[in-house]
Order: sequence, then C-alpha cells, then structure tokens
Amino acid sequence: MTRSEFFLRSVIFVAIALAPFLIWLLFNVIVLATGAVLVATLMHVVATPFAKLRLPRGVALALSGLLIASIIGGTFFVFGRTMAAEFHDVLRRAEETANAISAEISRAGLSDYLPSSFGENISVSGVIGHFFTVSTEAVLGGLVAFFAGVFLASEPKLYSEGFTLLFAPQWRKEARETLGHVATALRRWLLGQMIEMVTVGVMSGVAVWLIGLPSPIALGAISGLSEFIPYIGPILAIFPSVAVAATIGPYPMLWTILAYLAIHQLDGNMIMPLIQRQLVRVPPALMLISIATFGTLFGLGATIFAAPLTVVIYVAVIKLYLRDTLGEQTPLPGEKAQTPSPW
Repeated sequence: MTRSEFFLRSVIFVAIALAPFLIWLLFNVIVLATGAVLVATLMHVVATPFAKLRLPRGVALALSGLLIASIIGGTFFVFGRTMAAEFHDVLRRAEETANAISAEISRAGLSDYLPSSFGENISVSGVIGHFFTVSTEAVLGGLVAFFAGVFLASEPKLYSEGFTLLFAPQWRKEARETLGHVATALRRWLLGQMIEMVTVGVMSGVAVWLIGLPSPIALGAISGLSEFIPYIGPILAIFPSVAVAATIGPYPMLWTILAYLAIHQLDGNMIMPLIQRQLVRVPPALMLISIATFGTLFGLGATIFAAPLTVVIYVAVIKLYLRDTLGEQTPLPGEKAQTPSPW
C-alpha cells in the first residue's frame, strides 16, 4: 500500500467515524435543507399541471407560487379571524377539562399516589403556548428554507449536478440516479400527504360539527395538520376534540371518540392504502421506529420532518444497497413491481 492510498483510506475511515457526530451537530442544517427540498417539491407538484399545458418552466413555477400564495392568503383572509377565535376557545375548554380532571383526582384522594410534582404549576395553556411559541430563530430558519426552496425549484439541474460532482467520477451515475429516485419519491409522498391531510381534516371538521362541538374549523384544521406526522400525529389530534367535548357533556365526548375512531379506521384501512398503492409506501413499522428515533435523538420538533427524511433514507437504501449491491429487483416509488418486494 502506498502512502497516498493509506492516507486516502485513513481519511475515509475518519469521515465515516465522525459522520454520526456531524449529523448530530448539523441536524438543524439538515432540517433547513429538508424544509427547502419540501418547498421546492411542493412548487414542482403544483406546477406539474401547468407544465402539461406546455408552458415554459419559469411560467409554470411562477403560476405555482402564485396559486400556493393565493390559497394560503385566501384561507387566512376568509377563515383567519374565525380560526383564531376558535383556537382560543379550544385552548380555554382544554384548560377547563384539565382543571376538572385535576379536581376529580384530588377529590378521590388519588393525588397521594401520584408524584408530588403532578398537577403543580401545570397549565394546559402554558404548555400548549410554549409548544407553539415561534421564536425569531425559527422564523428566520423558515424564511431561509422557503427562499432556498424557491431557488431549488427554479434551477433543479444546477443543484443536482453540483451535488453529483461531490462524488468520484465512477460513482456519479449512481448518485444521479439515486437523486432522481429520491426526488420522485418525495413528490409522490408529499402529494399523498396533502390528499390525506385535506381528506381527514374535512371529515373531522364535519364530524365534530354534526356532533355539535364548538370550533369545528379549528378542530378540523388540527386533525388535518396532524396527518403530516404519520400514525403518531392523528392519535395526538384526538385529545383536543375530546377535551372540548368533555366541557359539554359525556354523550358528546363519547360520540367524539367514536367519530374519530371511525375516521381513523377509514383512513387506515381505505384512504391511506389507496393513496400509498398509487403513490409511495413506506412500511408502517419502519416509519414509526424512525419517528421515535428522530424524536428521541433530536427532540420533539424533529418528528415533524421525520417522515420525509425516512422516505429519503428508505429510497436510498433500496437503490444503493438492495439494487446496486445485492442485485435485488426491488421496485422504487413510481415503478411497477416486476418481482415480489421483500417489504
């Protein structure tokens, strides 16, 4: 072994050994990059119908951006004041429910069996307010991710080719192919998530409105947005609705629980499989373990981007390991399965 070969192998070994530490150290940068890629992917998804009309790419992207901005701005203009009042009402009713539960625990004498800190200085509004507090750093990070996503969407080939140049010439073909498969999977996953979020949000809002709960728009929005975190988010979204129903009476609370169970059974057994069959499917156990891992390692906020990061890792493993290394003909998102998939 020559000195240059020994030095190169030493550098590769040190880089592999330091990779986990660098991921931990630069996770905020990874989150920003993920946000930028999602913004670019969203713009591409919305621009696809315009591109099919044979409009220039720049015009299609501009129309995509205008359409997204119009939808967001129009939603806030029409429902913004109503949703703000309804979110405040949901928070107030959740606080009332928490206080009632705490009082019942004390009245039943169960507080002696609970930790001494339980129920002391705990405020639902304080906890939720702290969770949804938007810091200046988060706002700046969101702006960086947004504008970076716009630049990515406007010149994707520039950045994809720049990424492939980081690899040795003999690896650039595989890197380019992998990047293409990852981009396709993210587009299909994001489209599926958008369909599922809107569907579940509308069904939840209509259900609580029929039951007679106040603030149906806010409760529907909470249910829809929670679908962005697969499996775990929808479970957590049940609690605000149940807390609101508890302030009205036991029967509305029972009907709310049954309604959400029915909606999520319908979602899990019909809507989600139908969407995943047509778009992209990640094994549920793998997604759950991945979300739990990201949350444990990097905090609760990391679970928001755990799903798209899992899609990226999942596609990269299939392409680089199962296909290129083991020679398995495992289908990737957007491809028809020619042989049974091990997943």
